[in-house]
Amino acid sequence: MLDRRALLAATPALAAALAAARPTAAQQAFASLRMFIPAGPGGGWDGLGRAIEQVLRGAGMVGSFQFENVGGAGGTVGLPRFMARRGQGDTLMVGGAVMVGAVLTNKTPVGLKDVTPIARLTDEAGVIVVPASSPLQNIGQFMEALKAEPGAISIGGGSAGGIDHITLGLMLKAVGRNAREGSYVAYAGGGPAQAAILGAQVAAGISGLSEFSEQVKAGRMRALATTGARRADPGIPTLKESGFDVVTTNWRGVFGAPAISAGQKTALVNLMTAMHAQPAWKEILATRGWDDAFLAGEAFQKFIADDTAATEAVLKDLGLA
Repeated sequence: MLDRRALLAATPALAAALAAARPTAAQQAFASLRMFIPAGPGGGWDGLGRAIEQVLRGAGMVGSFQFENVGGAGGTVGLPRFMARRGQGDTLMVGGAVMVGAVLTNKTPVGLKDVTPIARLTDEAGVIVVPASSPLQNIGQFMEALKAEPGAISIGGGSAGGIDHITLGLMLKAVGRNAREGSYVAYAGGGPAQAAILGAQVAAGISGLSEFSEQVKAGRMRALATTGARRADPGIPTLKESGFDVVTTNWRGVFGAPAISAGQKTALVNLMTAMHAQPAWKEILATRGWDDAFLAGEAFQKFIADDTAATEAVLKDLGLA
């Protein structure tokens, strides 16, 4: 047993070790952070928001989180509500490529140009899936069916004009059909789309690989192809390698409220930069199959402008805008 003298000698060292393990006030950048998700629970944006919370709270950088989900129309229903948080430096909105397309397709008066870009975080390939009971066994059969009678195959995905819809349009173009011939059913997020596929309300689905991966692993869905330039899953071929010249990915990031100060923006950019360096964040990227696409501040703002112009050109070419 440790005698009293040894215990007293050990106490300062023990206290120092405990203090080192405990987050300090300097490490905690925000006592609380409000996370606005312009989509329903269970989808890719919600998943990213929860992942951010997991890492930042685990590292002691943020004390507590408050979540608000307002889904619909690729984020364009929730976006005006987020605009009301003008000048509030303790709030973040998750958004990305889907919102870029939705703003253009729906011709909404506000868009990502009206909020404050903080950081692009992830990039993810999409996946084309069918229910396990579907007679379509591979991507070749699926594309043949799509070419023969596009309107007969209902395909569920995210909001109209988003990356899932664009992917379908490019797939139709790849087999010589018009993008407008497709039967696309838009849902408020990955969660509702997943339920529709499993419930056989649609014949197939397109979404981020991470949103459907558990259902694919469980054998309830069959993954036919992914949409990236390389395989996101070793067991699933890409559209490109299967002979169809289609490559799309879905970037996601976070945005600050409109009209925040330069200091408030810097604090949020620094928070995301520090999170990006955490081993726990790198583990989440690997676990969920997200590509690291970190880009912060002014570079991210330029990327959004370039991506908006490119997306608008594609949507016009496909007749979707």
